[in-house]
Amino acid sequence: MHDLPLYAIPFFAVSLVLEAIVTTRARARGATLIGYERRDTLASLGMFVFGNVLFGAMGKGLWLWVWIEAHAHRAFELPSDAWWVWLLLFVGDDLAYYVFHRVSHRCRVFWAAHVNHHSSTHFNLSTALRGSWTTPFLGGVFWVPLAWLGFPPEQMLVMHAISLVYQYAIHVEWIGTLGPLELVLNTPSHHRVHHGRGAEHVDRNYGGILIVWDRLFGTFTEERERPDYGLTENLAGPTRFDLLHIAFHEWRAVWADMLAAGTWREMLAATLGPPPRPTRREGRRDPSPDELNPPSPGRGRSGGRGSRRRVSRAV
Repeated sequence: MHDLPLYAIPFFAVSLVLEAIVTTRARARGATLIGYERRDTLASLGMFVFGNVLFGAMGKGLWLWVWIEAHAHRAFELPSDAWWVWLLLFVGDDLAYYVFHRVSHRCRVFWAAHVNHHSSTHFNLSTALRGSWTTPFLGGVFWVPLAWLGFPPEQMLVMHAISLVYQYAIHVEWIGTLGPLELVLNTPSHHRVHHGRGAEHVDRNYGGILIVWDRLFGTFTEERERPDYGLTENLAGPTRFDLLHIAFHEWRAVWADMLAAGTWREMLAATLGPPPRPTRREGRRDPSPDELNPPSPGRGRSGGRGSRRRVSRAV
């Protein structure tokens, strides 16, 4: 059960193809959906193969060992077969994900690992598979307290897998709002906001399965119009589809800022502080997804640093 994301690969493949067909036909009928773009989708799938499968397995093995050690010194003895333990674990796992996700946007090194998931200007099921190559080695620390509290690591892996599969399913444009469920669950509408790059969308709606944490901690924003997806400074040029550039462009920027730091304070800010924000650029229109993803590779600059830093957008 803890390998659910791997067993779900056939489901991922079939659902992705079906969604591509549905959105393509809907766009042909005039629907305002961004849909799929071949090179963008291939880049997302490439990131999945290395990030979620190869590096994901390596990171999972590392953190499983840490969780087992923490569980060996657990504070409480929890029965593994009790329903209420699973309920508490569901709540604890989702809260841990919220904290992890929020830190991944507000701490520079965690953002360097997470940024590639936001680097697509599309929002579809392939975007959900655009996994990080470095997050698997960093993110597990946020679940260590659950193991120390007494939750068995094997149960933690199961709950983690369930959360990942649920989050895959909400990366869709064609599902609107879901009525009362919007109050409790992280829905496609809420997650579209999270992937938006406008000032009103950046660093909002961090929830995994539940949206209640965002409502409680003041990070919730309701979808009022279709967001413009991607980074506030999108990757540009042919390298926006290069897997190594997608995976490591922000790490290179962090390293450059560390080398340029004149003091230890500046070095700490370059690594543990929030992602820096660029200068305001009034009057500049952000390129559309079609301009960023033309039918054939065009000439252009090799791509920016891909920061999700806040900027003002011209209207």
